Amino acid sequence: MKGVVIKSTGSWYSVLVEEGRVLECRIKGKFRISGIKSTNPIAVGDNVVFEMELDGRGVINKIEERKNYIVRKSINLSKQSHIIASNVDQAFLIVTLAFPRTSAGFIDRFLLTAEAYHIQTHIIFNKVDLFEHDLKAMEELNAFIDIYQNIGYKCYKVSATKNNNIELLKQLTKGKTSLIAGHSGVGKSTLVNSMDSNLDLRIGEISDSHSKGKHTTTFAEMHPLCYGGFIIDTPGIKELGLVDMEKEEISTYFREMQATRNECKFNNCVHLNEPKCAIIEAVKNGKIAESRYNSYVGIMNGEELDIENYTN
Repeated sequence: MKGVVIKSTGSWYSVLVEEGRVLECRIKGKFRISGIKSTNPIAVGDNVVFEMELDGRGVINKIEERKNYIVRKSINLSKQSHIIASNVDQAFLIVTLAFPRTSAGFIDRFLLTAEAYHIQTHIIFNKVDLFEHDLKAMEELNAFIDIYQNIGYKCYKVSATKNNNIELLKQLTKGKTSLIAGHSGVGKSTLVNSMDSNLDLRIGEISDSHSKGKHTTTFAEMHPLCYGGFIIDTPGIKELGLVDMEKEEISTYFREMQATRNECKFNNCVHLNEPKCAIIEAVKNGKIAESRYNSYVGIMNGEELDIENYTN
């Protein structure tokens, strides 16, 4: 039998089959270590082949080829990566500039990972209602949005609590498999619940002491939408490390650097302190945002992004 994994709890997998039934499956024992370097050999979104057992549960014995996937650094140091989800049509990165604040460094690392795996990403600026009467904060928000719109990313202002632009999100997600990602507390579950009233995803609170979200989603889960398509709700990402990527190729995944990098004097320029570097010149001239370049330098220097302190 064939189906798609809609939920993983580590040892058991919920698999949706064509008839709309959901079956509980486990992984075949020796299949777990067959050359797969991630902590989770099977991820939400995987198309799998399984056999039924007498107890009505299944045993997964094959993963069909993935068209893409998106990963984060694993908290398990014995493994290299954790696959957040696979076979997605698009990703929605939910960010907030307050309660909690999403750093440019986190946004850029997510976009870099999505670019590397050919996943179209929309940036959703949630909780914009908080800035309705704060002109300075709204100017900062618009400047932030300009950085990403100028390099080709679609950005949208939304408010889950005020229902602003929820219909637009429904149009964008209709008939597609969409990944929702972001820090805990940015309003992912509230947005999804607003888009489909049949869903009732658990909503967390914001810690008053640090203005940070409390984790409510423990495992990634795929939910069918009443108007067609699927939403993959993900746990709040605390740390987004980069895997399977050589330093020399990182600049190719920064959209604004792709063409400029070819104008550098040296073919092996990594755009840090080399003479006559076209990218460094573009930063000085304002053609590349300083925040984006700072993210690039941090990645190249191997700096860890501590999401527990993501107010920078």
